Amino acid sequence: MNTQKIGFIGGGNMASSLISGLIASGHSAQHIWVSDVNPEALKSLADNLNVNTSTDNAELINAVDVVVLAVKPQILKEVATNAASLIQQNKSLVVSIAAGISQASLSEWLGSDIAIVRCMPNTPALVLTGATALHANSKVNPTQHDLAESIMRSVGIALWVEEEGELDAVTAVSGSGPAYYFLLMEAMEKTAIELGLTPNTARLLVQQTALGAAKIALESTESPEELRKRVTSPGGTTQKAIETFEQGGFTELVSKALHAAKDRSIEMSKPSEKS
Repeated sequence: MNTQKIGFIGGGNMASSLISGLIASGHSAQHIWVSDVNPEALKSLADNLNVNTSTDNAELINAVDVVVLAVKPQILKEVATNAASLIQQNKSLVVSIAAGISQASLSEWLGSDIAIVRCMPNTPALVLTGATALHANSKVNPTQHDLAESIMRSVGIALWVEEEGELDAVTAVSGSGPAYYFLLMEAMEKTAIELGLTPNTARLLVQQTALGAAKIALESTESPEELRKRVTSPGGTTQKAIETFEQGGFTELVSKALHAAKDRSIEMSKPSEKS
């Protein structure tokens, strides 16, 4: 992959994170291009990461093998249609990280013969601990498949889904998921202060506990259910708290929330289908 030239249209936070991850994993900065309408963003990327930059998308497309669409979904149609002829000419692989924009829409804007991988990353990619799901259309060959995975794996784990529709469930679980954990941390921190801890102590304890629990879950072969049981002594404080969660319908509420997020993801993708 280190010899492949990768271009990012859009130089925002997610693109910056992906570029940092690629360089950290051994990809040459001189094989990475970024285009953006903001000269200050480009200067920062060039100064800090030593990558090639341009305000001209056409220059970038002509220079690279892979085009990563990292612009806001609202402007993706305009960007894609303007880039379509050059992408077709160069037979570029297109990787889209724009939420809610289907492969059908991308194929309509770029051309039906273009190899497209649609990705759903999440914000922990900003600190190289992301979770990304990918789906490839039928035009993506095995080499391009591996290349797209390598790009996203540079900022965390990368998993393929068989059906594009599964990305709506991914959005509900990992795309929106960090906010759910932040919500729990927020509630725990607030209550810890009510219980008499200082704000600084409450925050540090909640943050480290979240980190520790996630690390145990990642490194263990046991399920979250088994891990929970291991730290829940019969008749103890943890059991009392868990019982209180369950009495409040915790599991059912989580299910309802994730279903609502998935439904909203499907709903948000519909306008782009009609574009």
